[in-house]
Amino acid sequence: MNQQSQKVLIVGGVAGGASAAARLRRLDEHAEIIMFEKGPHISFANCGLPYYIGGSITDRERLLVQTPKGMAERFRIDVRIQSEVVAIHPDTHTIQIKHPERGLYEETYDKLILSPGARPFIPNLPGNDHPLIFTVRNVPDIERIKQRVTSEHTRSALVVGGGFIGVEMAENLREAGLDVTLIESNAQLLAPFDPELATTLAQEMEQHGVKLMFKQRVTGFHSHEQGIGVELESGKSLSADLVILAIGVMPDTSFLQSSGMALGARGHIVVNEALETNLPDIYAVGDAIEVKDYIHGNQTAIPLAGPANKQGRIVADRIAGLNSSYKGTMGTSVIKIFDLTGASTGSNEKTLKRLSIDYQSVIVHPSSHASYYPGASAITLKLLFTPQGKILGAQAIGYEGVDKRIDDIATAIHFGGSIHDLAELELSYAPPYSSAKDPVNMAGYAAENIVSGRVKVFTYDQLAERNHDQSILLDVRSELEHHNGHIPGSLHIPVDELRQRLDELDRSKEIWVYCQVGLRGYTASQILRQHGFETKNLSGGYKTYRMAEFQPTLIIAEKSDNTPNNPSDHLPTLAVQANPLANNEQTSVHSIHIDAELDARGLSCPGPLMQVKQKMDMLADGQTLRVQASDPGFYEDIKAWTTMTKSTLLKLEHGKSGVVEAIISKAIPQQNSEISSSNASEVDPASTMVVFSGDLDKAIASLIIANGAAASGRKVTMFFTFWGLTIIRKQPPQAISKTTIGRMFDMMLPRTSRKLRLSQMNMFGAGPKMIRGLMKHHNVPSLEELIQSAVDQGVEMVACQMSMDLMNIHRDELMDHVKSVGVGYYLGEASQANHNLFI
Repeated sequence: MNQQSQKVLIVGGVAGGASAAARLRRLDEHAEIIMFEKGPHISFANCGLPYYIGGSITDRERLLVQTPKGMAERFRIDVRIQSEVVAIHPDTHTIQIKHPERGLYEETYDKLILSPGARPFIPNLPGNDHPLIFTVRNVPDIERIKQRVTSEHTRSALVVGGGFIGVEMAENLREAGLDVTLIESNAQLLAPFDPELATTLAQEMEQHGVKLMFKQRVTGFHSHEQGIGVELESGKSLSADLVILAIGVMPDTSFLQSSGMALGARGHIVVNEALETNLPDIYAVGDAIEVKDYIHGNQTAIPLAGPANKQGRIVADRIAGLNSSYKGTMGTSVIKIFDLTGASTGSNEKTLKRLSIDYQSVIVHPSSHASYYPGASAITLKLLFTPQGKILGAQAIGYEGVDKRIDDIATAIHFGGSIHDLAELELSYAPPYSSAKDPVNMAGYAAENIVSGRVKVFTYDQLAERNHDQSILLDVRSELEHHNGHIPGSLHIPVDELRQRLDELDRSKEIWVYCQVGLRGYTASQILRQHGFETKNLSGGYKTYRMAEFQPTLIIAEKSDNTPNNPSDHLPTLAVQANPLANNEQTSVHSIHIDAELDARGLSCPGPLMQVKQKMDMLADGQTLRVQASDPGFYEDIKAWTTMTKSTLLKLEHGKSGVVEAIISKAIPQQNSEISSSNASEVDPASTMVVFSGDLDKAIASLIIANGAAASGRKVTMFFTFWGLTIIRKQPPQAISKTTIGRMFDMMLPRTSRKLRLSQMNMFGAGPKMIRGLMKHHNVPSLEELIQSAVDQGVEMVACQMSMDLMNIHRDELMDHVKSVGVGYYLGEASQANHNLFI
């Protein structure tokens, strides 16, 4: 420890400066320490400022971590507020300070610590000095915003910027009861997150009433009645009662321009591992400095409170004679968005691509704790790593346990860990807190499978690159899941049926497999790989694909000279209400009689949906079911399911801790089997038919109807079963090795459509020939021509797998365009149709 008394000046308080002052005093009782802060507060919780607006923090004084009086009494530090340092003179070891009462004066130093922080970036746009534009940096800023928000006439707010401050302010303004719109010039919120995770965070905001506008750039501001108008690059205009400008920060280092201080390209102070500047006896910490990226070693700037506190401590150590050093920053961060949590550490994909670093990724969707213990919810965890297994970064979103999983991975990165370390980590386990295989372990296992070559994966964004002629997209989920939503163009074979239906897949093509979250897809990939198929699995499954597909449902108001008196009337409005009962104002929800309850919390998709179906099957028509589920995807799943089943969704909303509550009324069948023309117009035209017969005349009739329906714009599905399978057998007949029973069926069944008999007047084969001749004479297409015409028109022909098995008909015997399915597939198609036939 340095025993010689020295004079240490600290420019700026808050995280870096205040922590340096307190640490230095603990290490050196004799040092003279003077802190200068140009604002009225030296140490405040700047990360907590937005929550004062939303009401989570009700007492303003709780934002003040330390006061000048407290610092003086406990640490004997001379704190000078309202004192702006305007220049430093390294050659004379002095600084120049401006004070409202003392004017300009100088102080000498032995050591100087710079912690000036960062200030909000204000773009050079027309009207940027409007009094209703606010920024968020300190307590006075937040007091001015609070005063405006609580004003009697304030009803709406515009937030410009979708970073951490912008998102937190939008949430808290909404919590304060305002109509809030957030404008972001990029295509997503929160740059540290990759797009597929950022969309879920955006969806959470939208479902809580925050309107979102992406790819919109602000070009100016103007006064608008009692509020403020905002001009967009598109030429459209919005207005509100206040604007929060949160488009980024820049280092507050303009006072150093003539000092000889080495600054980075964006004005950040350049320091070494000891946090020393290029000038003797001067150190720098906090948001104003460039730091080393801990993973890649390049210079970067990451304005976070955690690193600033650590840097302040290290500088105090160095001044006191301790050999501490700062190794770099990983950017580990976490954010609350209503009930959802997002956290990240290390690099995201955008950074890795910019640095040309070879990487791989995996996404898993485990539960926050043991699924059988009440309250479990899903976590989406994305892991990025090198092909050799070194961890590069991670991101996670969920309602519970997200922060500790990212902290686990951040710790592993800090110690140079690999994916194998994640798989081997021994983490605390009890059912209320985790699973025996923690989500971090699960991410490690999945990554190990990729690195070892046990599975190949593809990501949701690579679907657009798939060569349809050389690959097959295979959905291995259940019938219920497939019909509730699937990736267009995918073939469906449930994983439990895959071994028995391998002959339906073309071995010359690569199989792109997907399931709901990736686990069944991995199982299916292993089955296929060990049966000689080239295959790869969708990382994160259909859930990730659907997450990435989310788009804000926003309509932007056109610019108008006839702006309404209410400023919020000129705000964007949602094209689709977040709450399906919004138009009914939920006036009847409170009086709904509930016939059954279902607690599906803790179940991951498709568990909640399957439980709903089983419960609804037990209810009478018109009865109601109240469901609680913690799987985030359930919010959209149940909307799709009720549409498919024609049930009525009476209520759908997010509760606390991510629990989705829905009230569903079971559909009441039409009293008349014939759908009226008025009702039919509300349903997409579709026809389904079961073709049971193998008679020529019935086959012709079914194909004529199918062609006519397809020509009228209907979606047509023909389900061939038992004797009807003979209609779609290949010509010429395929030579297939069969069992004795199979050969007996072959003797009884016509081998192709050309061998079909008439149901009446068969006359030992003369009848069919006569009918075919009459059809030709009257220019009626033959059965074979009708089949081809139906194929050309997009009629879907499917074969009953169960009938094929019973009658020992192999897939190779059927026409190429026919796919074999279970009865559930037909029932799903029939549920969407308003025209069903049995032939």
